[in-house]
Amino acid sequence: MNWDEFVQKRWSLVKWSLIFGSYTLLAFFSANKSIFISPDVDHGLAYGMSFTDWYAWALLTPFIIWFIHKYTHEYTSLTKKFLLNLPASIGFTILHLLIVYILFQLNPLIRDKPLLGAIIENNYSYVTCLAIFGVDYAFDYYAKFRERGLKTSQLEAKLAQTQLQVLKMQIHPHFLFNTLNAISTLIRKDPDASDRMLTHLSDLLRITLDNAGEQEVLLEKELELLEPYLEIEKTRFSDRLVIAIDIEPEVKSAKVPNLLLQPLVENAIKHGIGPRSSGGRIEISAKKENGRLLIEIRDDGLGIPGDSQKKLKEGIGISNTRARLKQLYGDNFKFSIHNRRDSGVLVEISIPFAEND
Repeated sequence: MNWDEFVQKRWSLVKWSLIFGSYTLLAFFSANKSIFISPDVDHGLAYGMSFTDWYAWALLTPFIIWFIHKYTHEYTSLTKKFLLNLPASIGFTILHLLIVYILFQLNPLIRDKPLLGAIIENNYSYVTCLAIFGVDYAFDYYAKFRERGLKTSQLEAKLAQTQLQVLKMQIHPHFLFNTLNAISTLIRKDPDASDRMLTHLSDLLRITLDNAGEQEVLLEKELELLEPYLEIEKTRFSDRLVIAIDIEPEVKSAKVPNLLLQPLVENAIKHGIGPRSSGGRIEISAKKENGRLLIEIRDDGLGIPGDSQKKLKEGIGISNTRARLKQLYGDNFKFSIHNRRDSGVLVEISIPFAEND
């Protein structure tokens, strides 16, 4: 960041006041310590030298921290930080001593004090500079820790909201009515099929609740959640719904956001396939490409009408999915929903490929 951005972001009046107050306390402490050790020393001279010394650090502190944030904070390696901070600390220490020496020369009582004497008497200056580096790193680490905690809280809130939304869709009276009606019909025609459908419904709810609270799961586990849902829908739609799943074996161990696929497939069935008397086909694929996990969900249904595209993309399920991807991956993801050239809708998701540690 340049100097203007640095001043605007990090040096408010409150921060300046805290810095000034801290150095004032250090100056008082240092002067009183000198007077306690040497009671015969001139008190005014002791306070003058102490305040000159510490206020020189106050003057240099914003430049020191600006240097840290411009040149060293991008490195995660402590070795690289040390190699950059070492010469910088020496340089700032020498600059501080020069400022102190010049200011001392303005005082007629100590203007004859040689530079070497100033360096000797201020031999703690290098430690002070390192302390400024250390304090800034500590505050920056704390700020990042708080930011991570906030993002985690927000992510958990989004996850809880998504889980509730998925459960709402799954136990929605219309969905539940159709499922139970299908089971009731099958009990008379095909008892074994009705029993399987009840089992799928039970599995669907159990897996959803078992994964509650997890931000990321393996893709293989996410597909386990999707399977009973698809089995229920296939039973409801009979031969009107065809499902094709193509998952490369190596990506089954990849981490994905929990409850990622089910809401998207639900949209495809509800808006694309359901309204058509002839039904349709849904294809789900996942592969690894250039270090990324690529997931696609496509259907050959009605597509998204022009007046419904904005409404669909701003819906609760879609907006929550986009927000969770944003929180997990920052800007390092792709999430798009658009009509296919021939018919139907294509959902594309691209996230960094990562496996369990």
